[in-house]
Amino acid sequence: MLSRVASNLYWFGRYLQRAENTARLVSVHAHLLLDLPRNVQFGWAPLIQILGVEEEFAAHYDEANEANVVRFLIADADNPGSIISAVSSAREILRTIRDAMPIDAWENLNDLHFFLQERSEKSLGRSKRFELLSRIIESALLLDGILLSNMSHDVGFQFLRLGTNLEQADMTTRIVDVRSSSLIVPQDSERSGDELRPFATIQWMSVLRSLMAYQMYRRHERARVSGAAVLRFLMQNREFPRSVMFCLDSIGDTLPYLPPSRATERALQRTRALVRDANLDMLLDEGLHARIDEIQVGLGKLHEAISAAYFKA
Repeated sequence: MLSRVASNLYWFGRYLQRAENTARLVSVHAHLLLDLPRNVQFGWAPLIQILGVEEEFAAHYDEANEANVVRFLIADADNPGSIISAVSSAREILRTIRDAMPIDAWENLNDLHFFLQERSEKSLGRSKRFELLSRIIESALLLDGILLSNMSHDVGFQFLRLGTNLEQADMTTRIVDVRSSSLIVPQDSERSGDELRPFATIQWMSVLRSLMAYQMYRRHERARVSGAAVLRFLMQNREFPRSVMFCLDSIGDTLPYLPPSRATERALQRTRALVRDANLDMLLDEGLHARIDEIQVGLGKLHEAISAAYFKA
């Protein structure tokens, strides 16, 4: 397979996963607002932090309010990480490799692309936003199902899944990193934080729902929602497809189908060890952010190793 085609399939998987996850983030964040009491200050800046686009946002907007953040993440073509940009990039890639993909994938992605071009700017308000985000999520899941069921599971498919799993692992760590810090603060400085502690459960539930993980968490853990248990499930569970460890294991399962690369294998082993060996109960109190940073650096090095091994002529 040509390295250019392999790279395109890898990035197609990443862009598609990015669009779906961003849509989930915006949707769940908006619903979290409805579940919190009026005396709680609630901001939209954490979404910008999760996606790591603070500088890009500051260059175009003065304030991280709801209207600006929602537009930036959904419909701003100047933001390369927005949903509309991710879908457009995925469509451009698919246009160049249509012979390697099922025709249904092209038709469905094309429909989503033109739907966003026509409706995204008009549907950013609260009354129409949920319908817009639901359509994006459903289309992404449909495309994933089409590719899984109708695409030959050859080397091209392996590069596609490589991109999908690396993007999901990166997004899960970003959500855990930002959401694990307190997003809930009292508007009245005289009110005690203890009074708002019960709402921490709502916050952790929003973490799970951001990754469509709430039902599976309850099935696996059979316990009330708590920070340490949520972290263990999303970081170390080997059975839930959006957990970091599941994604890294899936990448490991993919590598034997590709030309050998010791650098890629070593980068994967190091990152997997960081996740596997993390004492999340202790880190939640003493330094989770530093460990998540290490894992994200590891994912970045894994991406670099994959690019060097397979995509550079």
